[in-house]
Amino acid sequence: MSFLDRCKLGIVTSGFLGLAPVAPGTVGTLGGVAIAWALIGASPYAVWVLVAAVLLYLVGRSLAPWAEGQHGKDPQFFVLDEVVGYLVTIAWVRPPTFLTLAVGFLAFRLFDVWKPAPIRRLETLPGGDGIMADDVMAGIYAFATLLVLRLLFPGADVNPWEL
Repeated sequence: MSFLDRCKLGIVTSGFLGLAPVAPGTVGTLGGVAIAWALIGASPYAVWVLVAAVLLYLVGRSLAPWAEGQHGKDPQFFVLDEVVGYLVTIAWVRPPTFLTLAVGFLAFRLFDVWKPAPIRRLETLPGGDGIMADDVMAGIYAFATLLVLRLLFPGADVNPWEL
Protein backbone atom coordinates (compact mmCIF):
# COMPACT_ATOMS: atom_id res chain seq x y z
CA MET A 1 0.00 0.00 0.00
CA SER A 2 1.40 3.38 -0.96
CA PHE A 3 1.99 6.19 1.53
CA LEU A 4 -0.90 8.17 0.00
CA ASP A 5 -3.23 5.18 0.34
CA ARG A 6 -2.19 4.76 3.99
CA CYS A 7 -3.01 8.44 4.60
CA LYS A 8 -6.41 8.03 2.96
CA LEU A 9 -7.03 4.90 5.03
CA GLY A 10 -6.09 6.75 8.20
CA ILE A 11 -8.59 9.49 7.39
CA VAL A 12 -11.57 7.31 6.42
CA THR A 13 -11.00 5.02 9.41
CA SER A 14 -10.86 7.96 11.83
CA GLY A 15 -7.27 7.38 12.82
CA PHE A 16 -7.56 3.63 12.11
CA LEU A 17 -10.41 3.17 14.64
CA GLY A 18 -12.54 1.76 11.83
CA LEU A 19 -10.19 -1.18 11.55
CA ALA A 20 -11.44 -2.55 14.87
CA PRO A 21 -12.27 -6.25 14.45
CA VAL A 22 -15.59 -5.88 16.30
CA ALA A 23 -18.18 -3.12 15.80
CA PRO A 24 -15.99 -0.81 13.69
CA GLY A 25 -18.82 1.74 13.36
CA THR A 26 -19.23 2.02 17.10
CA VAL A 27 -15.49 2.17 17.71
CA GLY A 28 -15.09 4.67 14.87
CA THR A 29 -17.71 6.94 16.40
CA LEU A 30 -15.26 7.46 19.26
CA GLY A 31 -13.29 9.61 16.82
CA GLY A 32 -16.24 12.01 16.83
CA VAL A 33 -16.33 11.94 20.62
CA ALA A 34 -12.64 12.88 20.67
CA ILE A 35 -13.20 15.80 18.29
CA ALA A 36 -16.24 17.02 20.27
CA TRP A 37 -14.23 16.79 23.50
CA ALA A 38 -11.25 18.62 21.96
CA LEU A 39 -13.51 21.47 20.81
CA ILE A 40 -15.11 22.06 24.23
CA GLY A 41 -12.92 25.13 24.81
CA ALA A 42 -13.68 26.59 21.37
CA SER A 43 -16.08 29.50 21.16
CA PRO A 44 -18.72 29.44 19.84
CA TYR A 45 -18.78 25.69 20.32
CA ALA A 46 -21.65 24.84 17.96
CA VAL A 47 -20.07 26.75 15.09
CA TRP A 48 -16.74 24.94 15.42
CA VAL A 49 -18.41 21.53 15.69
CA LEU A 50 -20.50 22.21 12.60
CA VAL A 51 -17.48 23.51 10.69
CA ALA A 52 -15.63 20.30 11.57
CA ALA A 53 -18.66 18.24 10.50
CA VAL A 54 -18.96 20.02 7.14
CA LEU A 55 -15.23 19.76 6.41
CA LEU A 56 -15.15 16.08 7.34
CA TYR A 57 -18.28 15.45 5.26
CA LEU A 58 -16.59 16.97 2.22
CA VAL A 59 -13.40 14.97 2.83
CA GLY A 60 -15.40 11.76 3.33
CA ARG A 61 -17.49 12.42 0.25
CA SER A 62 -14.37 12.85 -1.84
CA LEU A 63 -12.60 9.76 -0.42
CA ALA A 64 -15.62 7.46 -0.66
CA PRO A 65 -14.99 6.43 -4.29
CA TRP A 66 -11.41 5.46 -3.35
CA ALA A 67 -12.64 3.37 -0.38
CA GLU A 68 -15.34 1.69 -2.43
CA GLY A 69 -12.84 1.00 -5.21
CA GLN A 70 -10.64 -0.79 -2.68
CA HIS A 71 -13.31 -2.77 -0.80
CA GLY A 72 -16.76 -2.48 -2.42
CA LYS A 73 -19.91 -0.53 -1.57
CA ASP A 74 -19.86 1.28 1.81
CA PRO A 75 -16.98 -0.68 3.38
CA GLN A 76 -17.20 -1.29 7.13
CA PHE A 77 -13.85 0.35 7.85
CA PHE A 78 -15.12 3.66 6.42
CA VAL A 79 -16.21 5.36 9.65
CA LEU A 80 -15.72 9.03 8.82
CA ASP A 81 -19.48 9.11 8.24
CA GLU A 82 -20.04 8.04 11.86
CA VAL A 83 -17.75 10.82 13.06
CA VAL A 84 -19.72 13.41 11.07
CA GLY A 85 -23.07 12.03 12.27
CA TYR A 86 -21.93 12.15 15.88
CA LEU A 87 -20.73 15.75 15.49
CA VAL A 88 -24.18 16.69 14.17
CA THR A 89 -25.69 14.98 17.23
CA ILE A 90 -23.55 16.96 19.63
CA ALA A 91 -23.64 20.39 17.92
CA TRP A 92 -24.85 22.19 21.03
CA VAL A 93 -25.09 25.93 21.57
CA ARG A 94 -22.99 25.42 24.68
CA PRO A 95 -20.20 22.87 25.14
CA PRO A 96 -21.66 19.51 26.15
CA THR A 97 -21.14 17.81 29.46
CA PHE A 98 -19.85 14.25 29.77
CA LEU A 99 -23.45 13.07 30.19
CA THR A 100 -24.49 14.81 26.98
CA LEU A 101 -21.54 13.26 25.11
CA ALA A 102 -22.47 9.79 26.39
CA VAL A 103 -26.22 10.05 25.78
CA GLY A 104 -25.53 11.56 22.36
CA PHE A 105 -23.24 8.62 21.56
CA LEU A 106 -25.92 6.10 22.49
CA ALA A 107 -28.68 7.97 20.64
CA PHE A 108 -26.57 8.34 17.51
CA ARG A 109 -25.57 4.67 17.46
CA LEU A 110 -29.22 3.66 17.95
CA PHE A 111 -30.38 5.63 14.92
CA ASP A 112 -27.35 4.67 12.83
CA VAL A 113 -28.00 0.96 13.39
CA TRP A 114 -31.83 1.09 13.35
CA LYS A 115 -32.02 3.37 10.28
CA PRO A 116 -35.66 4.54 10.45
CA ALA A 117 -37.05 6.34 7.39
CA PRO A 118 -35.61 8.17 5.55
CA ILE A 119 -32.16 7.16 6.81
CA ARG A 120 -31.98 3.85 4.92
CA ARG A 121 -33.18 5.53 1.74
CA LEU A 122 -30.32 8.04 1.88
CA GLU A 123 -27.86 5.15 1.49
CA THR A 124 -29.01 4.85 -2.13
CA LEU A 125 -27.69 8.31 -3.06
CA PRO A 126 -24.89 8.12 -5.60
CA GLY A 127 -21.21 8.39 -4.72
CA GLY A 128 -19.92 9.59 -1.40
CA ASP A 129 -23.26 11.10 -0.44
CA GLY A 130 -24.68 7.57 -0.22
CA ILE A 131 -22.14 6.75 2.48
CA MET A 132 -22.25 10.08 4.33
CA ALA A 133 -25.84 11.39 4.23
CA ASP A 134 -27.53 8.57 6.16
CA ASP A 135 -25.26 9.24 9.14
CA VAL A 136 -25.97 12.96 9.01
CA MET A 137 -29.69 12.15 9.22
CA ALA A 138 -29.05 9.73 12.09
CA GLY A 139 -27.21 12.60 13.79
CA ILE A 140 -30.18 14.92 13.27
CA TYR A 141 -32.51 12.29 14.79
CA ALA A 142 -30.16 11.84 17.75
CA PHE A 143 -29.93 15.62 18.25
CA ALA A 144 -33.73 15.80 18.28
CA THR A 145 -33.81 12.94 20.78
CA LEU A 146 -31.54 14.88 23.11
CA LEU A 147 -33.86 17.87 22.83
CA VAL A 148 -36.87 15.70 23.73
CA LEU A 149 -34.97 14.26 26.69
CA ARG A 150 -34.34 17.82 27.87
CA LEU A 151 -38.07 18.54 27.76
CA LEU A 152 -38.88 15.32 29.61
CA PHE A 153 -36.13 15.74 32.21
CA PRO A 154 -35.62 19.47 32.68
CA GLY A 155 -33.21 18.99 35.58
CA ALA A 156 -30.95 16.63 33.63
CA ASP A 157 -27.58 17.80 32.40
CA VAL A 158 -28.41 17.55 28.68
CA ASN A 159 -29.59 21.12 28.06
CA PRO A 160 -28.10 22.54 24.86
CA TRP A 161 -29.90 25.86 25.12
CA GLU A 162 -28.93 26.92 28.64
CA LEU A 163 -26.76 30.01 28.48
